[in-house]
Amino acid sequence: MNDRILCVDDDPNVLQAYERALRKQFRIEPALGGEEALAAIREQGPYAVIVADMRMPGMNGVELLAKVKEIAPDTVRMMLTGNADQQTALEAVNQGQIFRFMNKPCPPEVFAAALAAALKQHHLITAERELLSKTLSGSVKVLTDVLSLVSPTAFGRAARVRRLVHHLVNNLGMDETWQVEIAAMLSQVGCVAVSEESIEKIYRGEDVSRAEMAAFENHPKVGADLIRHIPRLEPVAEMIAYQQKRYDGKGLPDDGASGPQIPLGGRILKLILDFDTLTSNGLGDDMALAEINDRRGWYDPVLVKGLREALRIGEAHVVRRVRASELIDGLVLADDIRSINGTLLCARGQEVTSSMRARLRTYVANVGVQDQIKVFVPLELAQQGYAAPKDTRY
Repeated sequence: MNDRILCVDDDPNVLQAYERALRKQFRIEPALGGEEALAAIREQGPYAVIVADMRMPGMNGVELLAKVKEIAPDTVRMMLTGNADQQTALEAVNQGQIFRFMNKPCPPEVFAAALAAALKQHHLITAERELLSKTLSGSVKVLTDVLSLVSPTAFGRAARVRRLVHHLVNNLGMDETWQVEIAAMLSQVGCVAVSEESIEKIYRGEDVSRAEMAAFENHPKVGADLIRHIPRLEPVAEMIAYQQKRYDGKGLPDDGASGPQIPLGGRILKLILDFDTLTSNGLGDDMALAEINDRRGWYDPVLVKGLREALRIGEAHVVRRVRASELIDGLVLADDIRSINGTLLCARGQEVTSSMRARLRTYVANVGVQDQIKVFVPLELAQQGYAAPKDTRY
């Protein structure tokens, strides 16, 4: 548990007094001025609590705590000052969002009580964040596991889309990319309400009934409604709801939104999902991009440019044919895996996991699985001798 406290003052005597008075109760570390404090946070942080003096040369306490709020938002911020005017207090609260504002001289017992309260506040903040993080990751895993069991085809598509979205958002230098990547991974979760047979036909571009197409076109809304009630995933649900919306405003949802009014994540999903459809139906990357460029008004042109650049980024791979028993975690399927009676077990683009290998072992023992499975293998791993010597670069 992080209980470190950073005390900041421009007077070394004051810092030494803090250490002498409080070292038996708290883990006190000194910083002589604002610049030294920021360096300590970047190089040795994070700290649970920071206590700053107001009047310091170069950077006062308000300016320091405002910067700490940006670079270490979970650190609880406190201020000690001998200049307790109303304006100083207002600036400290508004800019630094401080937890406590204390006057100098501050009796040791009062200071100790304030530090104890600040540590308790920090523990509450971090505990809540950890709980939300575990709830979030657990919910996403449950949904993806259900999708992989109910519809391997849809799950495989989501896995392919997530990887390409990862390359695209990194190439664009986007912040908070985790939301878009989760939206990609959950983009097909609404397909649990569509039959696997219908999904396979639609992905292959085959004719389907009106009822089948209507059910499929409704899957973004179904998925968004499922996800909307998970804490912190409300923006992800909105991205998923807009995955069929064209940049010119046509498509679902029919709400009049167009261009930048459409959530960025929705615009990204529309582009990448359509690109995946084209490449899954046999087009190479260049031909798929040419088709996308020919669809005027469908996509955000900035994202199309970013996709073209992102396709040039990535680790070199080879395609290898292996047996089910030779699969290792982390590889990506280059083709579907089917049982000997034709049942789809895992779709192209899925990442090999321990649960997938366990499922395949069961099928090998009881039903039988195709002899050769195509996988993408990182070139470095292939050079180390993984699998058979036959490979094809792409």
